[in-house]
Amino acid sequence: MKEDKVFLDTNILVYAYDLSSGRKHDIARNIVADLWNLRTGALSIQVLQELFINVTKKIPNPLDIKTARDIVRDFLLWEVADNDGDLMLAAMDVQIKYHYAFWDSLIIAAAIKSGASILLTEDLNNGQIIEDVVIKNPFVA
Repeated sequence: MKEDKVFLDTNILVYAYDLSSGRKHDIARNIVADLWNLRTGALSIQVLQELFINVTKKIPNPLDIKTARDIVRDFLLWEVADNDGDLMLAAMDVQIKYHYAFWDSLIIAAAIKSGASILLTEDLNNGQIIEDVVIKNPFVA
């Protein structure tokens, strides 16, 4: 049986590297480890850019730039949706149809483009299905 492809939003990755985020860190770290083992994780360039900024500037104990660069380099081994013109237009279509902010729509469009069946995030409507992608908040019981 083939495992479902899972697209991660930035917040999941940030929690995986933010030791101060408690329970969310533990959950996110386990999700990332499972996706590495199963080789079913997907991301976008946007997610990796946001990850780099957040872990080097916005978490309580920021990572040094070289460490963050190495993390991003490693995640480039996953399936990574590029932010090209077609993805941008698809994001605008998601925005029009579902009324999400553009940057959230870009995440959703990237998840769709990657062929993911699940989008893990804490920022969108848990349980909503968009174009066969189920949005799940892994921090909700």
